[in-house]
Amino acid sequence: MFETLRYEVADRVATITLDRRAKLNAYNTQMMTELVAAFDRSDADDDVGCVLLTGAGRAYCAGADLSSGQGAFERLADDPARAALRYGDLSRDGGGVGALRIFDSLKPVIAAVNGPAVGVGATMLLPADIRLASTSARFGFVFTRRGIVPEAASSWFLPRLVGISRALEWTMAGRMVSAEEALEAGLVRSLHAPEELMPAAMKLAHELAHAGAPVAVSLTRQMMWRMLGAGHPMEAHRADSRAMRARGGAPDTREGVQAFLEKRDPAFGERVSEGLPNIWADPVNTRFY
Repeated sequence: MFETLRYEVADRVATITLDRRAKLNAYNTQMMTELVAAFDRSDADDDVGCVLLTGAGRAYCAGADLSSGQGAFERLADDPARAALRYGDLSRDGGGVGALRIFDSLKPVIAAVNGPAVGVGATMLLPADIRLASTSARFGFVFTRRGIVPEAASSWFLPRLVGISRALEWTMAGRMVSAEEALEAGLVRSLHAPEELMPAAMKLAHELAHAGAPVAVSLTRQMMWRMLGAGHPMEAHRADSRAMRARGGAPDTREGVQAFLEKRDPAFGERVSEGLPNIWADPVNTRFY
């Protein structure tokens, strides 16, 4: 089904592997479209409890595919394949389309950064919930060196992950960031030898895929991300209260309590595909991509 990436499911983990090795997994419109479709598939599949995102070969993603020459960014903006994504006369940034789809995932998202992640290769990682990296990974926020600006909604994500001062340093200087600096700044959770990265990421993915009730996990992910932009903790309190009311008598909640009392593992039966309760004060359009 996919040409620019691989999609595989095993033991409740969907692994999405960017796979344009000859181009160091450079991002193009087809990859954007297929990435959205892959997350649509993982959202709809109740046998998927976590998504693991990585790259094939020696790079994670070398950034936007600029092989068409100095007008590459103009051609990307005018790509007819993006016509359906326009807002009026605004041609949307393709990196942002992919990043917002990852942000909107109903399942936890782990990124295993196996090598250099440059440009959109770095910014598309930001909406992942947890990032692990190889010691050979590097992160390049090189936009100003190409005469453009950070994209993929990174002006929202990056300062929240590493702080405004560090985010400005990395993006204004447009320099490469080592794996060690990324770890120190909190961009990644841990560093691993190249051969140990995927086993470590898969172990964490299995934990997230199997530990909690799927509906509760999905709601928790939404609540944490959306409250990053809340103006007051009362907004979180309202969402918490609606969620607790909605989940209080749910079958999985009763099963979780009974399993605790009986000192056994719970057998959760509710499905994310059957819908999540609306816990937001105002109707929220979650499909931003």
